[in-house]
Amino acid sequence: MSTNRYDLHFDKTIEIKNSVRLLYISSAKYGGDWHSTLHTHNCSELFYVTGGSGQFQIEDRIYDVSADDLIIIDPNVNHTEISLNSDPLEYIVVGAEGLELETNSSSDRHFRIISCRNFRDNIRFYLHQMLRESETKGSGYETICQDLMEILVIVLLRQTNFSTVLTPAKKNSTRLCTMVRRYIDTHYNENITLDLLTDMTHVSKYYLVHAFSEEYGVSPIRYVLTRRIEEARQLLKNDDYTLSFISRMLGFSSQSYFSQIFKKIVGVSPRDYRLQSQQESLDGLPVRSTGQAPERKRDTKT
Repeated sequence: MSTNRYDLHFDKTIEIKNSVRLLYISSAKYGGDWHSTLHTHNCSELFYVTGGSGQFQIEDRIYDVSADDLIIIDPNVNHTEISLNSDPLEYIVVGAEGLELETNSSSDRHFRIISCRNFRDNIRFYLHQMLRESETKGSGYETICQDLMEILVIVLLRQTNFSTVLTPAKKNSTRLCTMVRRYIDTHYNENITLDLLTDMTHVSKYYLVHAFSEEYGVSPIRYVLTRRIEEARQLLKNDDYTLSFISRMLGFSSQSYFSQIFKKIVGVSPRDYRLQSQQESLDGLPVRSTGQAPERKRDTKT
């Protein structure tokens, strides 16, 4: 009798069991009625082209894609697919939480496009098995799909130069909050609502408010107002714009609402703040953000 024994020595770099969670898998064929728009997800996406050809837009750049190209998108990265009508795209999309696949190149750290033609049979097998299990919903299909997802990731690690980054929930929420804060910093004078922010991030209102408040100490809408008031203070100190013009410029619905929010945050009305700023500038004192005007210096003669 002969026996072959193989002891396993697990590589810690690919210990992903119970760390990566499969969220969804779907297949689609691009139709003429589909209009692509940039969007984001609060998870990583693996977008595998099974047929056709077209383009994939990531942020402000467009890349050509065709059958057996794999596009891996980190969470909260703007992207969309663009199909050619003459050769419509067919694809499978997998969403996964707790995993980011990144290259060693810092310039491409938020996405990667690779050709899987040399190992397409393996990739297609696991993807189609996941789809089949999800469609038939046999006993224990969720566990099978989860296991297939973990195998798929290891196959990708084996065949490419990717490294696995296991991303705790805290880091995911931090990335999402950073994206929202940057958006607000750029568009604070526009009509920013909680609905707009949740549509943009694809998370619930409760989750967004909770995560943002935990990260920055204020709600997203409070941050919008604070950002507007910061800009208003600079305008009041350095320019002669009317209060009505400033309120419109910063996206407030009315001058009275602007004055109400300004006084609530700064402690004085916009008009008093401007007068105080002008006086303190004459006195050579720094502008204060409280409601109490500084005392005038008294000349003392001996």
